[in-house]
Amino acid sequence: MKELTRAEEQIMQVIWDLKKCFVKEVLEALPEPKPAYNTVSTIVRILEEKGFVTHESFGKSHRYFALIDKPTYRKFATGKLLKGYFGGKVENLLSYFAGEKDLTLDQLQEIINQAKENNQNQ
Repeated sequence: MKELTRAEEQIMQVIWDLKKCFVKEVLEALPEPKPAYNTVSTIVRILEEKGFVTHESFGKSHRYFALIDKPTYRKFATGKLLKGYFGGKVENLLSYFAGEKDLTLDQLQEIINQAKENNQNQ
C-alpha cells in the first residue's frame, strides 16, 4: 500500500465519510479555504491511480467510492508511524504519549483495557 500525501488523505477522509460521491460533493465537504474544483478532481484521479478509489460512470460524470477502507489504511499508517518513530514498539509510543499528554497510569491502564475489550469483541 502506498502512503497518502496530506492533501490525498484529506480527500480520502471525505470519501470515507460520504461512502459514494461526486467530486462536487467532495469539494462541498472540504473546509474553507476550499481548493479549486480541478485540484480536487486531480487528487481524486491520483487516488484512483494509487488504487484507493474507483468510480462508476454516469455519462460524463463519475461517482467515486473507496476500495481501501479507513481501518485498513489506519493500520498501515499507524504501523508506519510506529516503525519510523518508535522503533516498532508500542511501549515506546505509549511512553511518548504518556509524557507528552500527562497521562496518568490509571488513564493508560483504561486505554489498554478498552483496547483489549475491543479486540475480544472483533
